[in-house]
Amino acid sequence: MVVDQLSESEVDRLFHALADSTRRSIVVRAISEEHSVSALAAHYAMSFAAVQKHVAVLEQASLVTKEKRGREQMVRANREAVRRARHLLDEYEKIWRQRVDRIAEILAEDE
Repeated sequence: MVVDQLSESEVDRLFHALADSTRRSIVVRAISEEHSVSALAAHYAMSFAAVQKHVAVLEQASLVTKEKRGREQMVRANREAVRRARHLLDEYEKIWRQRVDRIAEILAEDE
């Protein structure tokens, strides 16, 4: 299971980062193409510093990488981290489906 491959703190950082709608939006934009932090900030009704903080949270969760190019900080999605997050959610879904199936079996036994 993927959760076994990630430490608890990595999983915590991943879900903390994805729990915010602005950060999810930044990841989506960074998946489609690389953006500077300034270009990302233009899309949100918040300060440049606030967007920088969101990018830092995403970077700590390994969902994006940042590279300094001249005066710009370029943000790019880490597709492998996004895949790991999807795979982790798929694993949780399997667990819940197994539990639902087991509940259905128990209910069927009572009939």
